[in-house]
Amino acid sequence: MTALNACSTVSASSLALPGRVPAVPAVPPAVRSGAWQLQAGQATTLQARHAHVLHVRQGRLWVTMDATATWGSEDLVLGPGERLTVPAGQRLVMEPWDGFGATWSWDRVA
Repeated sequence: MTALNACSTVSASSLALPGRVPAVPAVPPAVRSGAWQLQAGQATTLQARHAHVLHVRQGRLWVTMDATATWGSEDLVLGPGERLTVPAGQRLVMEPWDGFGATWSWDRVA
């Protein structure tokens, strides 16, 4: 009879190294340039002093705009490449739609 040796393997990604932060999904430099990132579970509020365009560069954003005198509060889900023009004075709250985070830009309308 032959004796079998029991062994186990450990993934290198499960090892905690001192001072090492776990890797987050890579965002291509072209997407990052001039953009902001929200990680899963984060939210932010934006107030447009002037008309702005919210541009989703990567991921999906759940956006809630404040109610106005002519329109009620509105929830939107924007995907990569989609844009939302936000009028001056409008406030919105946004967070990633899923567990992957999102990259976005906020540019003043020319």
